Amino acid sequence: MITVLAALYALALAVLLVYGLNLLVLSLTRIASDRLRPGTPPPDPEAAPPHSDDDWPAVTVQLPLYNEAHVARRLINACARLDYPKRKLDIQVLDDSTDDTTERAARCVRHWQERGVDITLIHRDDRNGYKAGALKNGLRLARGELIAVFDADFAPQPDFLRRIVPRFDDEDIGMVQARWGHLNDDRSLLTRLQALGLDTHFAVEQHARHAVGCFINFNGTAGCWRRRCIEDAGGWHTDTLTEDLDLSYRAQLEGWRFRYVPALEVPAELPPDLNALRAQQFRWTKGGVKTARKLLGRLWFSDNPLGARLQGAMHLSAYGLYPFVLVAAALHAPLLVSHAVAGAPGLGFFTAMSAGLVGFAGFVLALVVAQRALYPDWKHRLRALPLYVAGSMGLAVSNTRAVWQALRGRRSAFSRTPKHNTHSGRAWHESRYALRCLPAVAWAELGAALYCGLGLVALVAVGAWTALPFQVLFTVGFGLAAAASFRQAQS
Repeated sequence: MITVLAALYALALAVLLVYGLNLLVLSLTRIASDRLRPGTPPPDPEAAPPHSDDDWPAVTVQLPLYNEAHVARRLINACARLDYPKRKLDIQVLDDSTDDTTERAARCVRHWQERGVDITLIHRDDRNGYKAGALKNGLRLARGELIAVFDADFAPQPDFLRRIVPRFDDEDIGMVQARWGHLNDDRSLLTRLQALGLDTHFAVEQHARHAVGCFINFNGTAGCWRRRCIEDAGGWHTDTLTEDLDLSYRAQLEGWRFRYVPALEVPAELPPDLNALRAQQFRWTKGGVKTARKLLGRLWFSDNPLGARLQGAMHLSAYGLYPFVLVAAALHAPLLVSHAVAGAPGLGFFTAMSAGLVGFAGFVLALVVAQRALYPDWKHRLRALPLYVAGSMGLAVSNTRAVWQALRGRRSAFSRTPKHNTHSGRAWHESRYALRCLPAVAWAELGAALYCGLGLVALVAVGAWTALPFQVLFTVGFGLAAAASFRQAQS
């Protein structure tokens, strides 16, 4: 039995090591790609804009909404104020709402129509295909040759289109992605921790992959597509929960090139409560694994360079890591206690497993590099790094369930992330969309926290001092997730 458990533990650490090493490589690539002072935005070598308004291409801006009463006006107002030739701008409010969001959006649309803005409300009575279905439906009526997309929690600056449209200076550029910023990252510890993770994706992963010519992805919002690219790749598909990732890889496999503009930031609202974050992460994880199942084979047998295929495979399969985190958390303490008491597995096993620290270093370095690249006060922000690492482990229970459902092919509804407009001062629990219920997974997270806590006591008892830091991270991570859920259920 010890041999079997040791083999499972070794497998988990080996997988985590591979992905950690990949983050290490991406971090070093990001460092090598520019030599910026801490907190200095990357240069923005914009392509030359058209000389006159008549030369700008027609753009359709799509705003998918579903029960977004708190933020719909903010989004519509921001997009109506985009600085772009009026005759070339077409705004679609793609509303699938079942509450008074539709009425609020309609009033806002009429307000801007009276001021000469070409904006329309397209309401569907069903959610067929969810967000992908709404975008697909709107594309039939769009008049733009470029298609920009913004989710309800975003607030683009007026110059967004003036800065992103010139990036389509080559006919094979299919999509240009901007970097996400944050409206409320200072609102709470939870929003600060989320900002750390998103910053790492945009400032390290997207940046490095783009710098070396590997595939990148449209992040579902704050980006702009060439319409021909969408159509050539087969349009929006509704068979995954991550239609953005799905279309991104299909388009690049057809030969379209993508661009990432790190200097173009679009701020957005982060989920202020754990239930909303857990639902978002569950959707991203399940959709990511489903997309990997769908496209990994096609990617691997494509004629793209080996490096691009390897990096794409790492990217597509990254959400599948969570089960391995759970295995490592479950077996870490028992194997060390077994070694201390019975001498099995042997010292050589744990010496070999210490290589996993290199992978962990890659994970930490990516966080550090991202914060240093984006913020002058990066050292201050990194004080939350240990809690971020622990919190990432804490979501492993819920996200492992998402992986399992995706591998089994189980279908589920598109669970939207509630937006509460906390940037305006509203407390999240005062929102009509607040998820106050106690999800069943919280009990599993509590059980995992107690289990890891017992493991922590056992490691102290046998004097396995070097193993304590990781056991503490497991215990704190699951404990934070469970405690936040129980606290929210009482709010």
